[in-house]
Amino acid sequence: MRVLGIDCGTERTGYGVVDSDGRAHRTVDFGVIRTSPRDPLERRLAEIAAALRDVISRNAPSAAAVEEVFFSINVKTALKLAHVRGVALLAIAEAGLPLGEYSPMAIKTSVVGYGRAEKHQVQLMVSNLLGLKEPIESEDASDALAVAICHACSTARAVIR
Repeated sequence: MRVLGIDCGTERTGYGVVDSDGRAHRTVDFGVIRTSPRDPLERRLAEIAAALRDVISRNAPSAAAVEEVFFSINVKTALKLAHVRGVALLAIAEAGLPLGEYSPMAIKTSVVGYGRAEKHQVQLMVSNLLGLKEPIESEDASDALAVAICHACSTARAVIR
């Protein structure tokens, strides 16, 4: 199964694509879509949407996954994040991909084995699970790969049951 994971953000949206059977994972593609905070939100959303469509077209995933909306003390930040998440969901729906949504705790538990793991622990385990020699420098790309791995593992467990 080829899975696209997306870590939504207004300035940096991470993406990661893995091939996986639920036990063994291989990196296909990953990166970060960067937008300028000086640009209006609607322009940034359009850039993110176009870049995600390109990632989907280039990698032909069979499924996609994103992190669920989480509670945020800063309402403005949460609303902007929700806009980006909506753009990601639209790109996924346009491509006709099945969608998985996971809480931050579920993703960390799936990848690290501990739901309250720190960012650096997630980075280390993602690189370990993917057989990389060094952790991925970008937390956004690493988090997106963690989302993809979580979905692949979750889907494999569902098939086995």
